[in-house]
Amino acid sequence: MVIRVSMVPRPSDPVVSRLGRLCERAVVSLPAAGAGLSVVARDNQFGLLAAADEASERLEELQLVLGEGPCIDAAAARRPVLIADLAQVGPTRWPMYADAVRDAGIGAIFAFPLQVGAAQLGVLDLFRAQPGPLSAAELSHAFGLADEAVSILLDGQERAGDELSSGESMAGPVELFQAQGMVMIQIGGTLAEAMARIRAHAYAENRRLVDVARDVIARSLRFDQD
Repeated sequence: MVIRVSMVPRPSDPVVSRLGRLCERAVVSLPAAGAGLSVVARDNQFGLLAAADEASERLEELQLVLGEGPCIDAAAARRPVLIADLAQVGPTRWPMYADAVRDAGIGAIFAFPLQVGAAQLGVLDLFRAQPGPLSAAELSHAFGLADEAVSILLDGQERAGDELSSGESMAGPVELFQAQGMVMIQIGGTLAEAMARIRAHAYAENRRLVDVARDVIARSLRFDQD
């Protein structure tokens, strides 16, 4: 799969902006080539919220399109997924994602779940060009950044009230979740099924999720029940 990078402006939402800056600091303060953060939204679906740069955004979003990767595993297991050498990942673990990120020049990935008790908020991912583990001090710093991300998300929820419960409305881009609701009605299914159809179309056409979502909202793309 060819990973396309397109110019995407920094979101104006203050929570997204703060998390974007956190991802940028992660790249500067840790031996990382990129960083991205995704949140758990409706029906336990993921939405990309922030990334250090456009390349990180594509690597993060690719997990959401394929439905596999360290972000997905870390959220499901509720513990960090620390892959010091992607070359050692077996062919059955992430059959599509692992090859794609290796082709993009990534040698290691570290995923840190963002959670408070039983509440799962999302995952912070760090991407390294060279294989190798994080040191004890670097791991401690990464956990600190994950805790800071949780605080930012919770602060945003407190300001917005119930509308942002479970990160639902913050899980940008907003267009993705608007399109998800429209597709749910079109196919007569659930939100999870709607997201699966959007992801499948994005994968088949090698397009960004948000671009597919915008086509749905503009009514230039419609999904049939079958």
